[in-house]
Amino acid sequence: MAKKQKTAAPNIIKRPPVVVVMGHIDHGKSTLLDTIRKSSIVDGEAGGITQHLSAYVVSHKTKEGVEENITFLDTPGHAAFQKMRLRGADVADVAILMVSAEDGVKPQTLEALESIKAADIPYVVAINKIDKPGADIPKTQASLVENEIYIEGMGGDIPWVPVSAKAGEGINELLDLVVLAADLAELTGDSNASARGKVIEGKMDPQRGNTATLLVEEGTLKSGQFVVTGETYSPVRIMEDFQGKPVKEAGIATPVRIVGFNDIPVVGSEFITVESKKVAEVKMEENRSSAKSTESETTQKSKLPVVPVLIKADVLGTIDAIKHELDKFESDRICVKVIDSGVGDVSVSDVQNVSATPDAIIVGFNVNVERPAKDLAERLNVEIDTFDIIYELSEWLNTALKNRTPKKEEKIETGSIKILRHFSVQKNIHVLGGRAEEGTIKLNQTVKILRRDIEIGTGVIKNLQQAKSDVQQVEEGEFGMQLDTKAEIAPGDYLKPYDTVIT
Repeated sequence: MAKKQKTAAPNIIKRPPVVVVMGHIDHGKSTLLDTIRKSSIVDGEAGGITQHLSAYVVSHKTKEGVEENITFLDTPGHAAFQKMRLRGADVADVAILMVSAEDGVKPQTLEALESIKAADIPYVVAINKIDKPGADIPKTQASLVENEIYIEGMGGDIPWVPVSAKAGEGINELLDLVVLAADLAELTGDSNASARGKVIEGKMDPQRGNTATLLVEEGTLKSGQFVVTGETYSPVRIMEDFQGKPVKEAGIATPVRIVGFNDIPVVGSEFITVESKKVAEVKMEENRSSAKSTESETTQKSKLPVVPVLIKADVLGTIDAIKHELDKFESDRICVKVIDSGVGDVSVSDVQNVSATPDAIIVGFNVNVERPAKDLAERLNVEIDTFDIIYELSEWLNTALKNRTPKKEEKIETGSIKILRHFSVQKNIHVLGGRAEEGTIKLNQTVKILRRDIEIGTGVIKNLQQAKSDVQQVEEGEFGMQLDTKAEIAPGDYLKPYDTVIT
C-alpha cells in the first residue's frame, strides 16, 4: 500500500513585504539601497558581504517601536522589473518611486510609474537629494501633480517623504511608510505550505557552478528538498542567505542562493519544491513537454510584427467587449497586443504610455480625450479614436489593423512558354524561339526558367517579335524573343512569366 504524504495543517502568518525601488537612473536609487543596507541590516555585516544577492532583508524599528523585516529587491531599474512582470512575475508588494528634488519628474520616472501601475501594487514617493543646493521640494511636488502623481497634501492620497539617501535623512520615515503600505495590503502566507516562489537571478559561478537567487513567496524552503523551475532542478544542499551564510531553511519573503542547478534557471520563472530527485525529474519532463507544445505557436507569433493597442472605456465590461472584438481579428502577418486598459478618459499618461511604440493605437469607448492628451498625441503622432457604438468601433479596428498589416509580394504566373530554339547569346542576352502553350507573356516581364520542372534561373524579357513585328505581348503561337539571363538555356526548357502583386 502506497504511503500517503503528510500535509501539515495551514499556518497563516503575516509576512514581510517585498519592496522594489524604481525611478530615473540618476535620482539616487542605488544610493538609497546602499544606505538602507548599511544602516538597517541586523548585525552590521552588510559592508563585508562579498557574494551580493539581488535581494536582501533589513530590520526596521517603526516609530511605534515594533521590529519589522522588509525584503528589498535590488533590480537594475524598471526595465528588469518589467521583464520579470512579462514573465508573470509580480514579485514586489510595495514600490518606492524615487524623484530628485533637483530635477523633478523625468520620462524615466513615468516609465517606472507605468510598471508599478501595471503590477497593481501600492507605492510611496521618495523626494530625494533634499541636501543639494538646487533642491526645490515645492517645485518637485508641483512636477509630480502635473504628471498625475497626486501626493498627500496636494490633492491626492499617495504617501511621500523628503529624503537624502546620501546623508541618511528621512530613511526611517520612508521605511515607516513602506511598513504602513504593507500593513494596509494585509500580506499573509502559509508557512506550512510546500515552498514556491520566483527566480530573481540566475548565473554560472566559475567556482561553484550554476547558482540562482530564489525569493520564497509561500511556504518554507528546507534543506534536503529539491527545487524545480522550468527545465532545471537542484537539490537544496548549499543554501545561503543574502549575507552568504549557510542556512537550513528559508521562510516567506526570504531571498536565498541555491547552488547546484543542472542548468541556469530563467529569471522570473516560478519554482516549486518536491521531496525527491525522482519527482523533480518527472516535473522537469512535464515542464519540457509543456514548453515544446507551446513553442511552435509562440515562435510563430513572436516573428510577427506587433500592433499595440491601449483601451480606455467607461466601464470594465466594455473593455472586455473590445478585447473580444480584437480576438476576432485574424492575420498571419500581424499580432495584436493589448498593452494596457483602464476606465476613464484618455489622458496624457495614456499617450506617453504608447508614444515610444510604433503603430500603437489608443481606442476609447464612451470616453472623452483630455485636451492636453489630444495636443500631445498630435505632436507625437499617436492615433486616438473614440466611439459610442460598438459595431463602428469594430469596423474601424479592422481597418486600422489592416492599414498596419505589412504588405506582401505575391508572384502570379501568367503563362507557360516552351523554348523551341536557341539562336545566339551575347552579354547574357539570349535570342530564342518559343511557343505560348498557355496564357500570355509580356515585354519586360520576369520569368522563371524551368528544366524538367526544376527552376534553374530567372530572366527578364527584353524583346518580343511575332510575324516579324515587335509586339508588347504574345498570347498564342510561335514567336521570337530576347531574354536577359545568366542561366544556360536549351531547347525543351520552359519559361513561366509572372507578375508581382502587392497584397
